Parts: sequence; structure tokens; C-alpha cells
Amino acid sequence: MSRASKLTLAGTSLFAVGTVIMVHFQQKMEKEAMHQGVIRDMEQQRIKKERQLDFEMQKVLEEEYKKGQTVRDTTAEMETKQLPDR
Repeated sequence: MSRASKLTLAGTSLFAVGTVIMVHFQQKMEKEAMHQGVIRDMEQQRIKKERQLDFEMQKVLEEEYKKGQTVRDTTAEMETKQLPDR
């Protein structure tokens, strides 16, 4: 083999090996990024579930407080009483 063909073979071989290594590294990075997305989604679902539980607990407390209180419409009383003009 001539010197030029040896250099061409070596150059193309190095390029092919470099390409394979680069693609492998890129795939690892993409896999890690996708995994981080899954972790982030699970955290968001956990937070959403906590907020829903807090909302339901507040709703139950509101119902309990309403049972113990008497509420009446005071707007009707305000309309019947006329405030004197100043």
C-alpha cells in the first residue's frame, strides 16, 4: 500500500471511531435528559396530589365551620334601613 492510501485509511478510520464515540456520548446525554424529565414529572404529580389533599382538607374544615355558624343575609336589612343624608 502506498503512503497516501495508508493515511487515507487511518484518517477515515479515526473519523469513523470519533463519530461512533460522539454518537454514543450524545445518546447517553439524551437518555439522562429524558430521565430527568421523568423525575421532574413525578415531582410535579406529587406536588399536585399534596395540593389536592390540602384543598380537600380545607373544604372539610369549611363545611365544619359553616355547621357551627349561623349566616344570614344582611344586604336586605341594609336596603330597608336608609342612611340619613349628610
